[in-house]
Amino acid sequence: MSGFAIAGWGKALPERVVTSTELAERFGVDEHWVVSRCGIHERRAVDPGQTTASLAVDAGRAALAKAGLTGADIAHLIVATATPEQPSPATSAFVHHELGIGGGAMDVNSECAGFVYGLVAAMGILRMDRRPILLIGSDTHTLTANPADRDLSILVGDGAAAVVLVPGPDDPVLAWNLGADGSCADALKVPAGGSRMPTTPETVAQGLHFAQIKGNEIYLNAVRYTVRTVRETLESAKIAPAEVDHVIPHQANIRIINSVMQHSGLRPESLITNLDRYGNTASASIPLALTEALEADRIKAGELVLLAGFGAGMTWGSVLMRWGGAA
Repeated sequence: MSGFAIAGWGKALPERVVTSTELAERFGVDEHWVVSRCGIHERRAVDPGQTTASLAVDAGRAALAKAGLTGADIAHLIVATATPEQPSPATSAFVHHELGIGGGAMDVNSECAGFVYGLVAAMGILRMDRRPILLIGSDTHTLTANPADRDLSILVGDGAAAVVLVPGPDDPVLAWNLGADGSCADALKVPAGGSRMPTTPETVAQGLHFAQIKGNEIYLNAVRYTVRTVRETLESAKIAPAEVDHVIPHQANIRIINSVMQHSGLRPESLITNLDRYGNTASASIPLALTEALEADRIKAGELVLLAGFGAGMTWGSVLMRWGGAA
């Protein structure tokens, strides 16, 4: 017995809604311009006191309840995030404490591909340790976007979502693929605050602790590498794009998503997206869309589900699953 099942899922979203109308007024542009560029009508933003960890705790608690487990039942906690609670210790330490996790904890920072990376890591751990794993994607990128940066501010939203993996007789994963291209690290970054550029009064004054993006470069590489990982995963599984029942991509930008779908040969009707309501929630975007699809009973046993994401770095990854295990 070396398989697993996803036994629980849950999400957490801030109550505060930031509409594209509000952002259009702030930046002196037309609302249609905002929506046409990214496909986002509204996104969520944390209020004071809400953090990456607090959202992760709420999502994790919901997933545990769905699975009928408690934190003490969890052997391994994995938190995928690029907006950590603080530089040290890891965000997972705070989540571990609040949820009363019985086993170990670690963070995964592969930016917006973090949930896929975390899922592959969880699969590997389960082969060695046949006990439940809690995997959470949580990010608060509204806190890292410069309020004066129109291009990033219209994209980002905050949220978290979680899944519980438990041992099972069937392996639902048909194929997976991970990759990275560190030569693209400059395309999307937060320059200051690490060992390369330690925090100083000057870095704060210059706004170097906010995210910086090269939009065109990100767009081109996001499409190129996501199409690549999708093709490689489907080819490995010997599955044609038209056979995929549900595609859950990283919810970055509707133009990127549509281009990936088109160039991958995936059916438009297979797309699952909530981008219009939540924006780009980074590590949380794929599990958020997955959770909502499961809550709506949209995914049925035996159907093929493709998860595909990309992130700063650049990183990318995809996982093809037959939901519920062997058909």
